[in-house]
Amino acid sequence: MNPAAAEQKRPRAPSFDLTGKRVVVVGGKKGIGLGVAQAAHAMGAAVTVASRRSVTDEEKLGLAGLDQVVLDIRDETAVQAAFEAVGPFDHLVVTAGPALGSWGSFMDPDMRGVRSYLEAKFLGTWSCARHAAPQLRAGGSMIFLTGGTGARAKLGLAAVTPTFAAVESLSQSLALELAPIRVNTIRPGFIDTDFWDVLPAATVEELRVKVRANFPARRLGTAADIGHAAVFLMTNPYVTGTVVEVSGGELLVDWVF
Repeated sequence: MNPAAAEQKRPRAPSFDLTGKRVVVVGGKKGIGLGVAQAAHAMGAAVTVASRRSVTDEEKLGLAGLDQVVLDIRDETAVQAAFEAVGPFDHLVVTAGPALGSWGSFMDPDMRGVRSYLEAKFLGTWSCARHAAPQLRAGGSMIFLTGGTGARAKLGLAAVTPTFAAVESLSQSLALELAPIRVNTIRPGFIDTDFWDVLPAATVEELRVKVRANFPARRLGTAADIGHAAVFLMTNPYVTGTVVEVSGGELLVDWVF
């Protein structure tokens, strides 16, 4: 066999290159969303981050090279207008969600907490997908974000488990509804970001110690770990309708959150 024919038969190496692609990260101003935005940008993508409020001067340092738009995913009119303004792009990542503890508890005097959580997380994800779909180019994809609680219920998180499960089911439904657009979900474990800042510092450090001691990975998760998974899902053309767990093995062990 001549060298040219051999070269043609050789399998192409997988590529994480996003050069020439445009990525929109909803909730990309900080935390996991920022990790995803930075990972896509490092792979050559033009990245737009969308969040509820304008960024501070300090936050701008982490957003260098990224475009920014203000978007509240609870406002469908604003979501529609934002995606029409963004125009054609290649990959959508929805990481936005309510703050820790905002969902309340099951026996609260009213259901405002759970209604607000469902509206912001599930219906917000739905709205972003619905209005982004017409703008996605051929070969495009969507990625949603949940968490381990969606697969394993925990005390005090009665609103979170069914909401996450609904988001994961939505990604599978949309993989069929929107095909050939690919739709997947990332299910993180404990990720060490400012998401936990609402808790006392001593409580957060206790969580970190438990994660290092109990999770099989024996380390804390980072926003960059989720960014790596997101780039994989953007660039692998044969993955759709699935949940990718990036958890350090969290669901394999018993631990108290």
